[in-house]
Amino acid sequence: MAMHLQREIEKLKKKILSLSAVVEESVNRAVQAVIDRDSRLASQIVKNDEIIDQMEVDVEEECLKILALYQPVATDLRFVIAIMKINNDLERVGDIANNIAQRAVSLSRQEKMPIPFDIFKMAERAQSMLRSSLDSLVNMDTNLARGVSAADDEVDEINRQAFVKIQEAIQKNPERVDYLIQLLSISRYLERIADYATNVAEDVIYMTQGQIIRHKKDAQETAKIKEIRKTAEI
Repeated sequence: MAMHLQREIEKLKKKILSLSAVVEESVNRAVQAVIDRDSRLASQIVKNDEIIDQMEVDVEEECLKILALYQPVATDLRFVIAIMKINNDLERVGDIANNIAQRAVSLSRQEKMPIPFDIFKMAERAQSMLRSSLDSLVNMDTNLARGVSAADDEVDEINRQAFVKIQEAIQKNPERVDYLIQLLSISRYLERIADYATNVAEDVIYMTQGQIIRHKKDAQETAKIKEIRKTAEI
């Protein structure tokens, strides 16, 4: 029984990695479609969303089969449950890639203007976080997972800078507000991808060490806000 369970878990690992590879590629192509103003490439990504949806269903069914047939416990049980959560997050990342692709189609139909923020850097950081979070899952590497959580701050900062720069661009080019607002949406989508990657990393840390760092981070943020307010009152 134990040997069969481990074989099924290995199969599940392969399925989630296949899904992650397709999702990563969709994100990469979506960003490229924005940069190259390639509506044809963007349209392909929209069609690929159905493939991602089916892969997500396949992974979920595999998880449910393992739970029903093998009744895993301890680490194996936590692994399967984490895969179910991660599977859902990856499907949402696929949806985000689809949304970026739709923005790319719209932007390609409008007059070109420079992108006010570093979309390449932001996309690279978000994709790197996604890739590292999945590697941390497969290898049960908590150090790698904690690195993903730390990297989220950098993507958040790029997103904040993008907001400021796009706001300035709108003031200078009010007639291009629709174009610029769509770029702002893309920045927000990339920031969300980084958030989902962080979710995956936090699940890995909980799975291996039993620590729920998400709530610790929230507590740290609350303490930081209180300190800022206290300083402002002085």
